Amino acid sequence: MQLGMIGLGRMGANIARRLMRGGHQCVVYDRSADAVKALATEGATGSDSLAALVAGLAKPRAVWVMVPAGAPTEATVTELAGLLEPGDTVIDGGNSFFKDDVRRASALATRQITYVDAGTSGGVFGLERGYCLMVGGDKATVQRLDPIFKTLAPGRGTVERTPGRDKLASSGAALTSEDGYLHCGPVGSGHFVKMVHNGIEYGIMQALAEGFDIMRGAGNATVAEEHRFELPVAEIAEVWRRGSVLSSWLIDLTAKALVEDPALSKFSGRVEDSGEGRWTVMAALEEAVPADVIAASLFTRFRSRQDHSFAEKVLSAMRFQFGGHVERPTGG
Repeated sequence: MQLGMIGLGRMGANIARRLMRGGHQCVVYDRSADAVKALATEGATGSDSLAALVAGLAKPRAVWVMVPAGAPTEATVTELAGLLEPGDTVIDGGNSFFKDDVRRASALATRQITYVDAGTSGGVFGLERGYCLMVGGDKATVQRLDPIFKTLAPGRGTVERTPGRDKLASSGAALTSEDGYLHCGPVGSGHFVKMVHNGIEYGIMQALAEGFDIMRGAGNATVAEEHRFELPVAEIAEVWRRGSVLSSWLIDLTAKALVEDPALSKFSGRVEDSGEGRWTVMAALEEAVPADVIAASLFTRFRSRQDHSFAEKVLSAMRFQFGGHVERPTGG
């Protein structure tokens, strides 16, 4: 198939590369002319504007938008709305808020342009490993684009089949989930599932981080000497990769990081949030669903951006007032 790719950052460029390796044709555009040239040398058709990209695509066109969520995506989709024609499709592969998807799809529908939201997980490793895709949109459009999703997805690989899946196969049920991509439902559902995916990721990452911090602190002078341990934290990460119930890609990446920099000295500890954690908590509030772990992990990310919060200053002041507790000097 032929696909237009807008946004050639760390993921957009590699998505185009994986598609081209799979035999698809890509017409690409990015605000960086150098990024466009780089993909052109690898077989893509470069464009110097959105209008040129649209003109270079055969009808019905499919255009994948891979730019930052929010204003950049909004501006790109708005401009595309004036360039595309009935029967064309916009695919948002970024991390847009699902309610924005629903609104954009409704606006494009008045021009008979279809909209698909493709939650995309895989990061910088997706080129080789493939991308886990959570797709929202009308059934006919998603089916037409299936060759694109199938090429981008990891495929079944060596992952052991879930017990009982063979019965689903015999019933004729769609099994694309085993290949690493899934049509989740109508417009917005793909990004909704990806939003929750990332919210869960926040919680898992926080639990792992806290656990490693506890193990590292087992040698602190505050611990009774007979209970004090100097633990080989990097080696623990390595052993957990092998046979542990915690074994996962996140453990793999943690082990790699600790081998490269055991003290993690090149990191400040400031952790940003890309939006999905907030949105997951907002959805939980709307649904009256408890989400204690995800909410706590989100708040910890906020906390990481402050040297000392006002709340901590209030705590220190109260402790001094009622008990005469004096703050320990910084670094003490």
